[in-house]
Amino acid sequence: MRTMFAGLCVLAAGSIAVQPSLGQTPAPEVWKFERLDKIHGMPITVVGHPKVIKTPLGKAIQFNGTDDALFIPEHPLAGASTFTFEAIFRPESGGAVEQRWFHLAEQDPKTGKDTDTRFLFEIRVINNQWCLDAFVHTPMVDKALLFRDKLHSLDVWHRVAMVYDGQEFRSYVDGELQGKAAIHFEPEGPGHSSVGVRINKVNYFKGSVREARFTRRALPPEEFLRLPADKAKR
Repeated sequence: MRTMFAGLCVLAAGSIAVQPSLGQTPAPEVWKFERLDKIHGMPITVVGHPKVIKTPLGKAIQFNGTDDALFIPEHPLAGASTFTFEAIFRPESGGAVEQRWFHLAEQDPKTGKDTDTRFLFEIRVINNQWCLDAFVHTPMVDKALLFRDKLHSLDVWHRVAMVYDGQEFRSYVDGELQGKAAIHFEPEGPGHSSVGVRINKVNYFKGSVREARFTRRALPPEEFLRLPADKAKR
């Protein structure tokens, strides 16, 4: 009996070890832009002729700024009350002034149509440089973090992030704070995403996208995605 009891205890302990804790935050979801048939195991819709290219960071997808885009059947931050949305990208010379390049869109569960609720990464090109526009819209409130005096180089790799801790919305470029605002966002519902253009196919992006990560908590800058400094400049 003692041997049997000990064995049961070992099995129970093993079961407990592999069970997630109640209320545990899910692991971040990472999208690598390395192929044109699937992203994160999901089939994608390709518009135009985006290209898979080789870069010092690995493979990436390049968009021509005119008619290239990807549509992905998931809103990876649906239901998140806090979040960190990050991407590694390279805005390239020759694009339009306004480029809306990463859009997470809520869809009406009854009709399947897009609502106005969304996350957006955008850029504005100013004097051959760019600034970030990080935008979130929910039914009750929206906020754009756009600072035209905080400019960055085109044609090199950058990492961007928008972060919300339940009280404050912040945006970052290469780990440096761009701006912040005290605001309350409601969680967004399920939907889909577009890369290379806004979901309604306006404001195309000229550049390349390497990776995105979606975390359902507010990360500090020291936990953001990283770039090898020497490779980012190529």
